[in-house]
Amino acid sequence: TDSPGPVDGHALDLSRTDSVVGFARWFTETRGERLDVLINNAGIHLDLLSRWKEPHLTDDGFEIQWRTNYLGTAHLTHVLLPLLEKTGLATGDARIVNVVSQLHKKGSNDDLFGATRPYNSWTAYGNSKLALVHMTTELQRRCATESHLQAYCLHPGSVFTNVAAKGLEGTGLIEKVRNALSPIEAFFLKTPEEGAQTQIYCATQPGLPGGAYYEECRRSEASSDAAAADVTARLWVETLAWVRA
Repeated sequence: TDSPGPVDGHALDLSRTDSVVGFARWFTETRGERLDVLINNAGIHLDLLSRWKEPHLTDDGFEIQWRTNYLGTAHLTHVLLPLLEKTGLATGDARIVNVVSQLHKKGSNDDLFGATRPYNSWTAYGNSKLALVHMTTELQRRCATESHLQAYCLHPGSVFTNVAAKGLEGTGLIEKVRNALSPIEAFFLKTPEEGAQTQIYCATQPGLPGGAYYEECRRSEASSDAAAADVTARLWVETLAWVRA
């Protein structure tokens, strides 16, 4: 319809376990009968100029982009998974949509279980997105047949959002120049509405094959690392152990 339905908001910090648990509790208490689609879109990249020589850690000791983009997203997905599966069984079509990035191709399976290269924030960001591609594959394998729950991941394109502004905070002249030129940047990038189209496609397109990577509202190819089934399985087991700890 042309008229949007009601929208409710609730605070969520994916880098904090208590926030994820609190959000899931709020949702199940207020909207707990069903969850048709979970779109995992939140993400950060806080060091666009690669100035960090060492990882910035969260209070619980994880690299901040890995903790937010992957672990926090995985935690939220796991705590909401029973409701998603319940909905899939009832309706025949529930979905998880993970917004990743082409930059998952900068990630490496070798780094998912411990750093093997000198720290670089772009690589860390890529690792977090590569892990989400793996999670998508395993969710599809485990849930599609038994629970009618499909999982998708996608690259939204280059979108004009506040991610770059956050990533350039505190850089002085560079930040000022970027802010001054942001109207030009916006002209060449997708609007948030345009960037959301592949998310909407994956969330709503009837009969869309799950367990796949999408760009521009069509199926595309993820990195070769994303196809490593042994890594997918190991990452799932280790992530689930952390979630349950």
